[in-house]
Amino acid sequence: MRFQVLDIVPYRPDPITGRQSTPADRLDETLQVAVAAERLGFDSVAVGERHAGPFLSSSPTVLLGAIAASTSTIRLQTGVTVLPVLDPVRVAEDYATIDQLSRGRLELTIGKGNELQQFPLFGLEIDDQWELLAEKYTVLRRLWGDEEVTIPAGEFVRELRGVTTLPRPYAGAPRIWHGSATTLFSSGLAAKHGDPLFSANAIQPLRNYAVLIEHYRSEFARHGHDPAGAYVGAGAGALFIADTTQQARDLYGPVYEAIVAASNVPGNTTPFRDIDHAIAEGPALVGSPQQVVDKIARFHELYRHDLQSIGIPTAVEFPHQLEILGRFATEVIPALRDRFPTTLWSSADAGARRHLAAA
Repeated sequence: MRFQVLDIVPYRPDPITGRQSTPADRLDETLQVAVAAERLGFDSVAVGERHAGPFLSSSPTVLLGAIAASTSTIRLQTGVTVLPVLDPVRVAEDYATIDQLSRGRLELTIGKGNELQQFPLFGLEIDDQWELLAEKYTVLRRLWGDEEVTIPAGEFVRELRGVTTLPRPYAGAPRIWHGSATTLFSSGLAAKHGDPLFSANAIQPLRNYAVLIEHYRSEFARHGHDPAGAYVGAGAGALFIADTTQQARDLYGPVYEAIVAASNVPGNTTPFRDIDHAIAEGPALVGSPQQVVDKIARFHELYRHDLQSIGIPTAVEFPHQLEILGRFATEVIPALRDRFPTTLWSSADAGARRHLAAA
């Protein structure tokens, strides 16, 4: 199993004390976490993208550029790039620039996002979100795969005639994952093109996500792709590690429940209204190191996933966040990495770029 740290850069006051860092400090924390993740042996670091709600991740390309300049080996990913609201030409240019800066460490994860309010900000209709995603994805694939691209105008994209975006990617087109959270569309799109799938696995019951993953694998095979390339990533709910399960529940429970109460908006609702329910039935990773290991193993029973993503609890003090990140790296990852082997990002991964897979 491989491991990722994801930061969607939430920006809220401490739900218990009301304290809030400055935007500059909060963005610097994202950079510090990425540097720490590389030092601790994580395989990748991802930055989210949000254009509505209390988040500072509206410009993930800038953040990933800073991370690229501050790291040297860790893979850089997004989680997710909200492609339906973006210009695919700019996406191709901006992320190819990051790919060059990082010398080929970039992989993109695209999706519609789960902030319904962002579509009106860009003058788009929420009812068009899936068609926007599919059409712009087709354009992005062509721009990264070919030069002198000519594409007729579609319903949502303009005509392109003889276009070559610059810079070109570092060593061939970066791999594109598809984020899937609520419907079969993204898992089907990933399967159709033989791309890997990233399941949100964040706020709904585990079985909901398993249905999307099962659909992906079935469609992947139906389209004639080699099943060995059907890689799956999975996110997680809240992460909080303490010496004992009860200590984790007591320390983080009030924080979790305050965050849930403040996040009850369309696109971000969860059926778990208290910490005990979330620990027992949902994707929350709250407990002792062994409990977190056992929970991720439970994920794997359902998903058979290759990449496990975590987000550190940004609502607690930053030194405590780094402590939890360190405990995950030293007490959780070693118990899982060899237990659930994967060819992802190895020399046997046909979709990985050779210069990284060999390393």
